[in-house]
Amino acid sequence: MWKVGIITASDTAARGEREDESARVLHELVREHLKCDVVVYRILPDDIETLKEHMIELIDREHVDLLLTTGGTGLSPRDVTPEATLAVIDREIPGFAEEMRRACMAHSRRAMLTRAVAGTRGNALVINFPGSPSGVRECFAAIVDQIPHALAILQGKEAEYAGQPVE
Repeated sequence: MWKVGIITASDTAARGEREDESARVLHELVREHLKCDVVVYRILPDDIETLKEHMIELIDREHVDLLLTTGGTGLSPRDVTPEATLAVIDREIPGFAEEMRRACMAHSRRAMLTRAVAGTRGNALVINFPGSPSGVRECFAAIVDQIPHALAILQGKEAEYAGQPVE
């Protein structure tokens, strides 16, 4: 199936000062709903250059099909994941981020403050998720049904996945 990579952007997790619960949740959701395993996982500090470098490495050299990030999408000056993502992707897919925000607004009005983005680099899909486990769950649930279709289109395999349900 697809090769999936996860990057956590968090100064405190990168320093080992907190557990990375959001990435753990993403691992579980990917395994359960997309029937894939995460092949590359990294915890990085909130640094735009570091994030860009690792995103490019995972897509261009490790050849992940799906790169999911968690953390760094808020309003703090250190939250730079969207900027790093925008510098790395070729094309933005606003519908993913819009749907995640819309769905999460039912749970918390603060969801409107997230700056998460999604897009493509080559035939890989990149999606930013918030840094909270509950935010990851809610956002993933909002878009998981479209991830296989998006990847199939990007990789020229649309006919193979057309009409297949996602659990």
